[in-house]
Amino acid sequence: MQTTVTEADLGYMRRCIELATGARASGDYPVGALVVRGENVLGSGVESSRRLLDVAAHAEIEALRAACARVGALQLHGATVYTTVEPCYMCSVAIRQLGIARVVIGRPYPAAGGVSSRYPILCDAGFAGWGPPPVVVTDVLLDECNALFER
Repeated sequence: MQTTVTEADLGYMRRCIELATGARASGDYPVGALVVRGENVLGSGVESSRRLLDVAAHAEIEALRAACARVGALQLHGATVYTTVEPCYMCSVAIRQLGIARVVIGRPYPAAGGVSSRYPILCDAGFAGWGPPPVVVTDVLLDECNALFER
C-alpha cells in the first residue's frame, strides 16, 4: 500500500466523483473510474450494469475497455486506475491481467473488494503470470466518495 497522494490524484478522483454522480442519475450505483497513463486519460467509465443489463459493465471494466481500445492492446503497463469504490474481484482480476501499475481508490468495499476483503486479489503477489501487484492507494477523498451513497 502507498499513502502518498498527489494533487493530480485528487483531480482525477474528483473527475471520478463527477462520473459516479452521472451513474447515480442514470439509476446505477455511483461508481466512476478513469485509466490514466502519464498525463493522458486513456479511458473513463461509469457503472452501467443496470442500465445496460450487463453484469460486467462495472465502471472499472468500462474504463479498462476504453483504454485498451485507445492503445490497441490488452496491456496497460504504467497506467493508473482511479475509482470511487474499491474494485470488486472481477475488476481486480482485469486490472492485474492488464498490468496496471497503480490503483487509487476512494471508498473501500470490504464485502467483495480486491484489497480489503477476505480475498485481496489486487494485492496478492502469488498469482503466477500476472507480474507484481499494483501499488494501491486507498481512502482518497473518502468522505466525498462515501457521500455518493448517502444521497
